[in-house]
Amino acid sequence: MKKGLITSILALTIGGLHAQPLPVLPRLVVMLTVDQLRTDYLESFESLYGEGGFRRLLHEGKVYRQADMPFAGADRASAIATLYTGSTPSVHGIIGDNWMDAKTLRPVNCVDDPAFMGNYTNESSSPSKLLVSTLADELRVATSNRSIVYAIAPTREAAIFGAGHAGNGAFWLNPQTGKWCSTTYYENLPWWMEGYNETHAPDKQLKNTTWTPLYPAGRYTCLPGKSRETFKYGLRGDGVNKYSRLAATPFINDEVNRLVEELLDKSEMGRDSVPDLLSLTYYTGIFHPYPTLSQETEIQDTYVRTDRSLAHLLELLDHKVGLRNVLFCLTSTGCTEPQMADTDLYRIPGGEFYLNRCATLLNMFLMATYGEGQYVEAYYNQQIYLNHKLIEDKQLDLTEIQEKAAEFLMQFSGVNEVYSAHRLLLGSWSPKADRIRNSYHRLRSGDLLIEVLPGWTVMHEDGSEHYTMRTAAVPSPFILLNPGIRPETVRIPVSAARIAPTVAGALRIRAPNASTEASLDL
Repeated sequence: MKKGLITSILALTIGGLHAQPLPVLPRLVVMLTVDQLRTDYLESFESLYGEGGFRRLLHEGKVYRQADMPFAGADRASAIATLYTGSTPSVHGIIGDNWMDAKTLRPVNCVDDPAFMGNYTNESSSPSKLLVSTLADELRVATSNRSIVYAIAPTREAAIFGAGHAGNGAFWLNPQTGKWCSTTYYENLPWWMEGYNETHAPDKQLKNTTWTPLYPAGRYTCLPGKSRETFKYGLRGDGVNKYSRLAATPFINDEVNRLVEELLDKSEMGRDSVPDLLSLTYYTGIFHPYPTLSQETEIQDTYVRTDRSLAHLLELLDHKVGLRNVLFCLTSTGCTEPQMADTDLYRIPGGEFYLNRCATLLNMFLMATYGEGQYVEAYYNQQIYLNHKLIEDKQLDLTEIQEKAAEFLMQFSGVNEVYSAHRLLLGSWSPKADRIRNSYHRLRSGDLLIEVLPGWTVMHEDGSEHYTMRTAAVPSPFILLNPGIRPETVRIPVSAARIAPTVAGALRIRAPNASTEASLDL
């Protein structure tokens, strides 16, 4: 009797498991990356939202509250490359927005490529520095180029990494002219783009646009602090700066939506059974970089305006494609832009760190130890590049010099730790060293990586903008919305490198070629 009962229970259990079908293959995947979006703000400001944007995703989507970047020092470019490749800078090669080219000893941008011309821009760009395949690439391969892949973003690195190597096109806002631009790396510009740039240029919206809070400032009480100051920013700006100002406000999200609507109207995206991919980027960072009395109000108003843009985007997708046919994914870059140091009023420990002075003193130390020569060839972004040719000509041991240099640099005020290339590539494992190692690429990073103490300000004597170090984690969400995915909130942290293989699994295609993480359960 018991045996028969157990057999029946097992049969029902197994049958129940088999009865749960995979989500229907979507006709369109929309990957929306909201630059600098924070889970804590997203949830704290819920009382300010309408029903169709963030609140809808939080209640109807599968919400992973904390999707961590598995490497140190993430910025917009390295984060977006990780989201679309499922790998880290140590493999995909995008160690930052910019890095020092060891051959020319000059900083290069992550998407600069003189082999291709720009459309509506003087910048020459391509994804050639991205060393592995992306989600977009794998979709195009799986469908023999029948899938349509486009990317729209305020900045070119976000657009290009979203479109990948094989996409149909990538569009970003030209900060000088305010027109949507692209690169000849991709197919020719769509036939409708020229007309769109003439009739829908953001300049028309900027003429009389002033950013003030949508709600009375007294309603923005979701952040601590006694001050509920209002603000008023003119977005038109002066000269070419006006478009850079636009891209640093939530108003850019509406411009992205306008181009999305044109794209869905004029293309075949989402209209047949072959799945397509639309990569989008929004912005939720701080417009005013200096601490002000109105900053709390500005942050909350940014999320309110982004919520409205998101609601409009979902309505647009429902009208043009049908949300039942869409897999909607919301992610974040998991980083925030550098901010100014806290004033002396708060007495938070800190100081000023000068990389150029460290490099000069290090070269003097190495000369005193190994003889005359320019041992420090360059320095950039808290990294020091040694002169490998000089070291080879002198028949010196590179590993020994790296370790001695690291020991010397550890004596400087403001230095928390120094990592040599040898230590990162061949040294012992630890959780912290692993995060640093994941951010390091052996052909693009320096010989020495300097970790500056939190609260210390990295100073630049060449006129570059100073910034204050913060190593606190930024909680970032990953949310999936589709009728076939059960609403749920997952509070256990997950790696952001699992996002690409998860979306690939929903598309039933192989994961990007450098992705080693397992996909998340849907």
